[in-house]
Amino acid sequence: MGVLDRAAELQAKGEPFAIATVVRTVAVTAAKAGAKAIVAADGSVAEGWIGGGCARAAVVRTAKQCLLDGRSRLVSIAPEAGLEQLGVAPGEDRDGVSFAKNACPSQGTMDIFVEPILPLPRLLILGASPVAVALAKLAPGFGFGVTVASVTADLSLFADSPARLEGDASSPDAGRGDYVVVATQGSGDRAALKAAATASARYASFVGSRRKYETLKRDLMGEGVAEVALAHVKAPAGLDIHAITSEEIALSILAEMIAVRRSPQRGDANSKPLKGNLP
Repeated sequence: MGVLDRAAELQAKGEPFAIATVVRTVAVTAAKAGAKAIVAADGSVAEGWIGGGCARAAVVRTAKQCLLDGRSRLVSIAPEAGLEQLGVAPGEDRDGVSFAKNACPSQGTMDIFVEPILPLPRLLILGASPVAVALAKLAPGFGFGVTVASVTADLSLFADSPARLEGDASSPDAGRGDYVVVATQGSGDRAALKAAATASARYASFVGSRRKYETLKRDLMGEGVAEVALAHVKAPAGLDIHAITSEEIALSILAEMIAVRRSPQRGDANSKPLKGNLP
């Protein structure tokens, strides 16, 4: 199987991986410009070849970093004399290039571009409110794979949506996703909020006023849901853009998810907490 075929297979399975491509070589090197390899999330070379152990360790290390933060990198593997001439040390990053020492007898230089290929982030929308419907329509256009969970009678509301529809808010799948938005707005609020709070999600939010959220939070804590789990849910959902309509609120939520999604790539891990729409 070729590198591109293997890449297509991994993408179809929703598995993260990185593609390493040799873009430049100097002097004698095992692999030449254009050589490619796929590095799996566990660090194994799943397909292709970019050289032996001299290059592999540095490329695997770089690929793992790329898969963590979603950022592409250029790694330059050079002999010690070459690094000294550039005034860099092994392991140093400069101007977007990571440098590594080539200890192989060939003493050549290889520049390798490493690009992470990540699966679409999953968005689970709990509920069938107007905000839920609007968000289900918007999110796919911004690279989110959408699942809607609502009672069966309300699934027809999403007939024209690209969303994948599954069950109701209390189904076993509820609460599973990278991003979870509770948009029940009066129909099954408590069950949906409980699912979001107990989900292993990167982002979870609740569409509704802060007062309503606090009331539901007290009720769920009385049922044994941990306060720390409920604190993980952003309430109210969305950035404060003074949204009024359902479409505007959906847009503010989508903007907030994008901010969370892109922060590691822009080095904004210490950014200020996001403010919501409703008091």
